[in-house]
Amino acid sequence: MASRQQSVPCISRSPPEQPLQVKVVGLFKSSSFQIAKSAAESLKSNYPSKFEDPIIIPVQEFAWHQYLQEKKRELKNEVWEYSSYVMCFINDKLLGDALDLQKWAHKVWDIVDFKPPALYEALTVDYSAKFLRDTKHNFVFLDISIDLYPIGRLIFELYSDTCPKTCKNFQILCTGKAGFSQSGIKLHYTGSIFHRVVRNGWVQGGDIVAGKGDNGESIYGPTFEGQAHTEKKCWEWNQNYAGIGITVMKREREQSQKSQKPRGHSDDQHTKTALEGVCEVGKLPSF
Repeated sequence: MASRQQSVPCISRSPPEQPLQVKVVGLFKSSSFQIAKSAAESLKSNYPSKFEDPIIIPVQEFAWHQYLQEKKRELKNEVWEYSSYVMCFINDKLLGDALDLQKWAHKVWDIVDFKPPALYEALTVDYSAKFLRDTKHNFVFLDISIDLYPIGRLIFELYSDTCPKTCKNFQILCTGKAGFSQSGIKLHYTGSIFHRVVRNGWVQGGDIVAGKGDNGESIYGPTFEGQAHTEKKCWEWNQNYAGIGITVMKREREQSQKSQKPRGHSDDQHTKTALEGVCEVGKLPSF
């Protein structure tokens, strides 16, 4: 008796679906960054098999403006007038800002965010404080005015682990704690001017003697010796930022420094003292 061969149904196997990757890049002190961060984390927690761990990248203000300019060049007209402080990506493709991510999470994944704005403001304050603490650096600030009208605040992150002597000078000149020099100069940046402003270039100030840019005083005396070997290393480490946000101390001669301060870019002739200059510097008139 002939045996009957059993037929086996053919089953087509489609490749497994790849998890989605959400990336959030934004200004660390913006509440919109917290909204986007929360949405990305909610997607992962609600659909762990559908999403990779989200990539969350908080940045300081100078870095955000540089990142935005790079994305404008890369994406051209797509983000030319981008006004938000956060960018959200799905598998490296730009989705939009925090609200765009929330809408996408609701429409596609049925996730609704019920957190009130006041909660996001509180989360932003806590997150910002922790973000700055984790740098283990000191921060100082200068409030800037034009004709006595306040336009913003410059915040400086001091790399005292790299340039301790220079950073200490800058920090104390910002606080005024040193009082007066032996020659009677008030060792404080308060009331000093930017004696040079170059549009799309840099601002220069800190001449606490006469405000002309040809004088100054440090907490150590008229001049002090810098830390040339560590400064050179610091510049090499920071050069990928193209100098944006870098603050340097002007040298009187090869190794000596005074009180003159922020420029927007640098070269081997200057010393890095701080990273993160944030303010509406573009409002300063050039002269």
